[in-house]
Amino acid sequence: MITSKLLAYVAVSVLCVFRVSSRDTFIAAVYEHAVILPNATLIPVSHEVALALMNQNLDLLEAAVTSAANQGADIIVTPEDGIYGWNFNRETIYPYLEDIPDPEVNWIPCINPRRFGYTPVQERLSCLAKDNSIYLVANIGDKKPCNASDSQCPPDGHYQYNTDVVFDSQGKLVARYHKHNLFMNENQFNVPKKPEVVTFDTVFGRFGIFTCFDILFYDPAVTLVKDFHVDTIVFPTAWMNVLPHLSAIQFHSAWAMGMGVNFLASNIHHPSNRMTGSGIYAPDSPRVFHYDMKTKKGKLLLSKLDSYPHRPVVNWTSYASSIKGFSTGNQEFKGTAFFDEFTFLELTRVTGNYTVCQKKLCCHLSYKMSEKRTDEVYALGAFDGLHIVEGTYYLQICTLLKCKTADLNSCGGAVETASTWFEMFSLSGTFGTQYVFPEVLLSENQLAPGEFQVSSDGRLFSVKPPSGPLLTVTLFGRVYEKDQTLNASSDLRAQTRGIMLLVIIPIVYSLSW
Repeated sequence: MITSKLLAYVAVSVLCVFRVSSRDTFIAAVYEHAVILPNATLIPVSHEVALALMNQNLDLLEAAVTSAANQGADIIVTPEDGIYGWNFNRETIYPYLEDIPDPEVNWIPCINPRRFGYTPVQERLSCLAKDNSIYLVANIGDKKPCNASDSQCPPDGHYQYNTDVVFDSQGKLVARYHKHNLFMNENQFNVPKKPEVVTFDTVFGRFGIFTCFDILFYDPAVTLVKDFHVDTIVFPTAWMNVLPHLSAIQFHSAWAMGMGVNFLASNIHHPSNRMTGSGIYAPDSPRVFHYDMKTKKGKLLLSKLDSYPHRPVVNWTSYASSIKGFSTGNQEFKGTAFFDEFTFLELTRVTGNYTVCQKKLCCHLSYKMSEKRTDEVYALGAFDGLHIVEGTYYLQICTLLKCKTADLNSCGGAVETASTWFEMFSLSGTFGTQYVFPEVLLSENQLAPGEFQVSSDGRLFSVKPPSGPLLTVTLFGRVYEKDQTLNASSDLRAQTRGIMLLVIIPIVYSLSW
């Protein structure tokens, strides 16, 4: 078996060859798709009924692909669940699945559609890419037969995978990725036996691919950048927005900046389930984004990107560790943000310098408001701990956020509008990780392109007064090596509450990331 280090070496060698005849820029497209959902049923439909539903969605995707190609796009990304929707169990998803071969078979389904059985969805996707001379990224379901010789073979005799596919501009299948980090109620799919690290090379850079919930974990997301040196990530997602720190456009643009790569995020458009937010993000700033909770329409986005973006080096703890904490005399208080207990300090003045600490993390903030309103409260918060609701992952977070009401007990709650304008801010923290993602979110869930930067010593600071009232300014850190370590001193009640929510939430939200 080829080791991952050898694969990474080969990948870098191939990358050098591709760059000899490469292009410096390319045009990317992402499509936020208003998916047509199947009728909810506990009884599997026929393959004909399933295909009819998928073709309805493919008709909409075809219009987006054609439009993108006519505008010069080189690649287009479509969303997770975009072809058949959700609300499936293991049995009811089966009629929607196809057997997707390894791309090494050198296959163009549009030219040879029956080579691997009946694969009408792959054939149509291949023809869409070929007829429009565009790279096409889509999400479908893969099925793989197995038998008793495989001790992990499911009782029904096959594996089912949430799968991304990529067809090149000739219609050839060039990448297949099985989602590794399934969201909590994706019970219709199996987890691959090991994380897959999938890349594909083009004349406009090296691309990596992963899906939705994968973004919160080391494998394969960080591995693609750190070891396989991809330039651009393609990211099909069905993302439910979770404020204050995990709104789609907020976190995806932050990941692009924190990892130093282009990031093409295509989300489902389904506002009733808090699903919207797509974008094309460069490491220095978002290029274009879309957030729309008011209409039911899909949206096509296009932008030019550098094929080989510059990846700056940041020491995320350098500045914060070199200064003394600011003393304000304000009393700390506790508040909850997405089920995590933060330590907060209220910002009581129009301008100031504040420090708040939790465990080993100390967060430093300097700021100036245009005015200190009496009807709005802002706080500086720190969290250093294991998040255990809807996934288990260790976080270190420094955040300036608007509280939901003027009551301090509301700090950390989801809020979408603000009226307080800031003239400047600078946020830093004593992080124990190099993986920190800088977020700035304005009122009405808008980003602030070109209005902030990250310094090499780890400060997130404004370069001009933000163009709208602030919701959050956040440094979102991930300490991957602590993901599996439950802190023995953590509050038992918080853990119990999290476990109860793990049981309750799948009943309330029959959705998947």
